[in-house]
Amino acid sequence: MIQVQMLKSKIHRVTVTEANLDYIGSITIDSLLLEAAGILPGERVYIVDNNNGERFDTYTIAGAPGSGQICLNGAAARKVHPGDVVIIMSYATMTIDEARTFKPTVIFPDTATNRLV
Repeated sequence: MIQVQMLKSKIHRVTVTEANLDYIGSITIDSLLLEAAGILPGERVYIVDNNNGERFDTYTIAGAPGSGQICLNGAAARKVHPGDVVIIMSYATMTIDEARTFKPTVIFPDTATNRLV
């Protein structure tokens, strides 16, 4: 059976609040944003930095709810700067038949505050 990877969830255009090099790795995201997008703590995500074109993947850590926190940790901290605007995406593997009807969850937080509008 053929399977394809499809966009499952997207947090569209949030602003990096921190870059913490002295950490094991990952991205810390306000837990309200994770929940709204349907992304789980520990889930693999792909990140695109609109300011410098960097693309990379890591896993998520839930940040304080309502904090607006978007913090790249560990080596990923070298790929972004606080103030950069990023897009965070997760993908799911499914059959072609499932993919034909699947609708991803996409949220559009306020880019200035990283909070849901």
